[in-house]
Amino acid sequence: MQPTNMYMVPNPGIPGCPPGLDYLTQVDQLLIKQKVELIEALAGFESNNKYEIRNSMGQNVFYAVEENDCLTRQCCGPLRSFTIRVLDNFGQEIITVSRPLKCMSCCFPCCLQELEIQAPPGNTVGYILQQWHPFFPKFTIENEHREPVLKLQGPFCGWSCLPDVDFEILTMDEVSIGKISKQWTGLLREAFTDSDNFGIQFPMDLDVRMKAVMIGACFLIDFMFFETNN
Repeated sequence: MQPTNMYMVPNPGIPGCPPGLDYLTQVDQLLIKQKVELIEALAGFESNNKYEIRNSMGQNVFYAVEENDCLTRQCCGPLRSFTIRVLDNFGQEIITVSRPLKCMSCCFPCCLQELEIQAPPGNTVGYILQQWHPFFPKFTIENEHREPVLKLQGPFCGWSCLPDVDFEILTMDEVSIGKISKQWTGLLREAFTDSDNFGIQFPMDLDVRMKAVMIGACFLIDFMFFETNN
């Protein structure tokens, strides 16, 4: 009898856990790997972003795809609004990440970025709100009731030329409990594509809804600081 692959069999569900997020209760780190698009590498033509979400053993657990039209991608570049749908291995949408179109400049605190995360679609579990600061990228993580529960802070000016860039996950008392890290992908990929790798580390017992929000935060960080404006 062949052993069962735990990543291909639906979990029966955990009471109080949004459907589809059961697996997140078992992990304290994830790798989010953006898929390289050949057309971007060769022609500089912006395509919808696609991501593989893996566990610490490198096994795919989720898949994420941006939903956008060609005109928005080419005209607005990394500033664009987007909807990213996160799917499980059965093709079921378990998380929806939505970003409205806003300007992005540290000189205009009235044009700050925000993100809404739903899990499952239609059920809001949290928000990410950019906080104005002249030098450091700062964000507040809110729960579904718009109550601040965590903070996210990046390095000076979101400096993106360093091999690895860390965004610290902090409690409201400024205690570090994890991080989102942009990881070096190699000279050729960094130079010719905007394909990135990210690692997320958080406490095992963090609310599963906040783990879903951290996945959304990773997408926002990618667009704000590491996407190439073609």
